[in-house]
Amino acid sequence: MDAFRPFAPGTQPPLDSPAYGSTHLRHPKRALRGLPQTISETTGPAFTPALFPEIADLTKQAAAAPLGERIIVAGKVTDEDGRPIPNTMIEVWQANAAGRYAHPRDTHDAPADPNFPGEGRIFTDAKGDYRFVSIKPGAYPWRNHHNAWRPVHIHFSLFGTGFAQRLITQMYFPGDPLLALDPIYHAVSDVRARERLVAKFDLAITEPEWALGYRFDIVLRGRGATPFEEAH
Repeated sequence: MDAFRPFAPGTQPPLDSPAYGSTHLRHPKRALRGLPQTISETTGPAFTPALFPEIADLTKQAAAAPLGERIIVAGKVTDEDGRPIPNTMIEVWQANAAGRYAHPRDTHDAPADPNFPGEGRIFTDAKGDYRFVSIKPGAYPWRNHHNAWRPVHIHFSLFGTGFAQRLITQMYFPGDPLLALDPIYHAVSDVRARERLVAKFDLAITEPEWALGYRFDIVLRGRGATPFEEAH
């Protein structure tokens, strides 16, 4: 890996965050040991639209339109120097408008939506830009603490040139009152870094009489990097 500017302290979430209960069971208890990566890990598989077809409109995956507010999410993926990252596969997944995932383990007492699987896949273009259409997800309870609710969010997974090169993050929505109470969001102690997880309403992305638009730019590394899960 090429040398790059290190993450500034507090801009990435720790592996063990006391307020985020399940991190106590998820992170290693012993010192990590680096293992050399093989060629297959760093160069494959080839993530291309030919092998992994795009699902850029999450509202057109079933026989009918899903319920909820249609939205457009767009942005740019860049490196620490602002250079675009082209041909990057981005996977997204989210709850439906009622705050329920299309997954058998989701037992939240909210309506399921058979017309919304809640999964998508897009690629950045030559300028590092991406765009997809979806439904604004709902908040949901998550039992981390008394009366705990997750803010409205969409999960993002970005792949590099190989399977071992994967970064995961979450995109939040502006003005959500639950952000002030969410320990996952506040696991990033640096305020400015935390705010990079919040999308911005963008009238240029909004399409008249059809859908509101939000911009979510992603910086892969360096001091201005987007906070990622276990990025360090």
